[in-house]
Amino acid sequence: MLSLQIHLTLPPWIGDVVDERKRYVTDEERVGLAIELSRRNIEHGQGGPFGAAVFNADGRVVSVGVNRVVPQTCSVAHAEMMAYMTAQQRLAAFRLNQDGGSYTLATSAQPCCQCYGATVWAGVDELLIGARAADVEELTEFDEGPLPADWVGELEQRGIAVRRDILRDEARTVLAAYGQTGQHY
Repeated sequence: MLSLQIHLTLPPWIGDVVDERKRYVTDEERVGLAIELSRRNIEHGQGGPFGAAVFNADGRVVSVGVNRVVPQTCSVAHAEMMAYMTAQQRLAAFRLNQDGGSYTLATSAQPCCQCYGATVWAGVDELLIGARAADVEELTEFDEGPLPADWVGELEQRGIAVRRDILRDEARTVLAAYGQTGQHY
């Protein structure tokens, strides 16, 4: 019989890391949360070294995501995808900013080709990035896939501001720690 449902979950420790009452005002606070999520994800053995969070204009967390590909046996369960999907469910909107609100995705590492594509359509106005794709490929065995040569320009043409290298050294430290474990999530 064909399955008629898809069921993806985030690990239970997420509630210990995320403070929904807090306002994450600076880029560093937002990316810092994404990096902490990535660190905890490998610490708990729950997936790969990636974390992401969606914030509203007030700086409050709308949703978060961590890499869950292996535990959920789902190739699209990347941190950014999980954050987008949970934000869209929470807001009951397939495009987050469709009602005029402003949303930011903060991610521990540059989105891969899959997450880049989702970013085009998710309805975010800002993309904040810790580590670069080159860092991911240097420090782990992940293949980030092809992106357009001017991927930042492509997003900016669509009204998505991109800021990179936010807490890059901290994000690289998590990637390096994961790479040294020999795990393959």
